[in-house]
Amino acid sequence: MSVRTARAVRLVIRTFSELCVTVGTVIVLFVVHILFWTGIQADRAMEGEIDRLQEQWSAAPASDREPAGDDGAPAPEPYEDGEPFAVMHIPRFGSGWKKPVLEGTATGTLKKGLGHYARTARPGERGNFAVAGHRRTYGDPFKDVPELRPGDAVVLNDGTTWFTYRIDRKPYRTLPTDTAVIDPVPEKGPYSGPGRYLTLTTCEPEWGHSHRLIVWAHLDSTRPVDQGKPDALRS
Repeated sequence: MSVRTARAVRLVIRTFSELCVTVGTVIVLFVVHILFWTGIQADRAMEGEIDRLQEQWSAAPASDREPAGDDGAPAPEPYEDGEPFAVMHIPRFGSGWKKPVLEGTATGTLKKGLGHYARTARPGERGNFAVAGHRRTYGDPFKDVPELRPGDAVVLNDGTTWFTYRIDRKPYRTLPTDTAVIDPVPEKGPYSGPGRYLTLTTCEPEWGHSHRLIVWAHLDSTRPVDQGKPDALRS
């Protein structure tokens, strides 16, 4: 091999090595962005949405706020798209776990919290109150959904009432096209007739979206907010 050829080979190897380092650095920075920065942004956004709700609720006593309409009661105003209306607590995920629930499941909405599927029931109403959340990225709100078990509580506060739901079976795996899981009586769910249900949906596998994990629960109890937290949040 001539000196000129050897120099050319070394130049190619050095250039390729530098390119690999650059690509590797970009990949690492992208992973850091996905894992940490979006999480920080989402946590701030979710805290901000909860603060907004607390301010709204503090401005008007619970007795003056409109409860969910049902069983002949006047229908309340529809939720405003992209706006928060409740806070969800899941004790299985830790005593400090709480996330805002916003109207709609648009990409921008799910970056700020959990999203309520439009046209499904409201908290406590007869029908199916269905909520979506990210499994990973944007705060990982539903990262631990696979850990949920029958009997676990899911508690919601809409400013007037605490709603305690109880999970009825382990998470169910299905395809994204299986939209019947959020029907008023969810298909393939554990229920044989109408009731007051809750459905949680998130992506499966953990870092993918080829499938969905579904959790179903029934309304176990309600409690006015002025009577304090429900038992599920006191243990």
